Amino acid sequence: MSEALRVGIAGLGTVGASVVKVLADKAAELTRQCGREIVVVAVSARDRSRDRGVDLAKAAWFDDPVALAKSDGIDVFVELIGGADGPARACVEAALQAGRHVVTANKALLARHGLELAAIAEKNGVLLNYEAAVAGGIPVIKTMREALAGNTVSRVFGILNGTCNYILTRMGAEGLTFEECLKDAQRLGYAEADPTFDIEGYDTAHKLAILTSLAFGSRIAPDDIYLEGISNITQADIRAASELGYRIKLLGVAQRTEGGIEQRVHPTMVPTASVIAQVNGVTNAVAIETDIVGELLLSGPGAGGNATASAVIGDIADIAKSRPGFQHGPVFGRPADELAPYVRAPMRSHEGGYFIRLTVHDRIGVFAAIAGRMAANGISLQSIVQHADGDNGEAEKTVILVTAETTEAAVRKAVEGITEDGHLTTKPQVIRIERAG
Repeated sequence: MSEALRVGIAGLGTVGASVVKVLADKAAELTRQCGREIVVVAVSARDRSRDRGVDLAKAAWFDDPVALAKSDGIDVFVELIGGADGPARACVEAALQAGRHVVTANKALLARHGLELAAIAEKNGVLLNYEAAVAGGIPVIKTMREALAGNTVSRVFGILNGTCNYILTRMGAEGLTFEECLKDAQRLGYAEADPTFDIEGYDTAHKLAILTSLAFGSRIAPDDIYLEGISNITQADIRAASELGYRIKLLGVAQRTEGGIEQRVHPTMVPTASVIAQVNGVTNAVAIETDIVGELLLSGPGAGGNATASAVIGDIADIAKSRPGFQHGPVFGRPADELAPYVRAPMRSHEGGYFIRLTVHDRIGVFAAIAGRMAANGISLQSIVQHADGDNGEAEKTVILVTAETTEAAVRKAVEGITEDGHLTTKPQVIRIERAG
């Protein structure tokens, strides 16, 4: 049997502690599967005295994660610190430059510096594995990097943030407000005290940027993503979606077009009968559309200590199974210096059209003005629904429009015109309707 694989772990939060525990509990099984023992020989964290519920007595302690990353006593460096810069970036760079394999769950780091880190890893002939960085326990990175070899990907989309999916699921199932669901998510540990990174779509955007690079062989471009969060979704939107046969999900969508690559993160209406509409709670799902296999949907736990730890351990096991002299594959599916420059495509027409909710003054001529603005921008309407409101003492109506396929620019221009006409009593709501498997 080969010598043991020596692992150093930086970051002993929920995921880090879970990795240590599972490696200990499953030691015999992992040794049989990998043909060698996997041993945690060193760790680094901010607080030595904290009880993490795992046995660290035999592991060397490093106060400085960069020193651990450079240590000759490890073969694999596992980064679970988090953050796009600072200690996380410094120690991953140090490990790769020292010829250590790296496993990370850090999507922000990869979204910002993945190209640079991939180049260092490939130059030094070591692995940079990151399955846990996207969709938790779902093996989407391995699927795209290995299992779909030969396939040309045309589109990848999915539910990539468990916090948002939990909130939207509760709003739909129980009639609760966004604020009520967010408080519950924070109480249960699904959302941070400051939930901005999740609910405004940044977390999803980082994950989507990584998937886009893998799918289309392009450089990572996290700043070229059209971004909307879910904080403006109301019960009025949830109810209207249900009446029309849809559910609202926060989707990350990347697709290849004639004009380049389109990346977007936003609330989306998907048909209630679609598979992705049935993905509820903190569960994630990723759909990949290709020319050979067709559409592939992967679904499972997208967050949490055990799910993320499972992905980290899978990456460590892959390294344990490799042997000296083995030629490792490129980090993003093709060599870093061969990744194509990212060309951002303009937002194009959507097959499902748009949902537009307008709260307007209940007076003569309003509806005709709305219809005129739509016609002036070449927008065909598939359905129009009106509801009388007036709960606040003012005569109001809610007008719900569902458009045929049209462009983002046309919809935005029409809504801006309606707003300028002075007919609206509240901010308009625009949600895309997506074809989904």
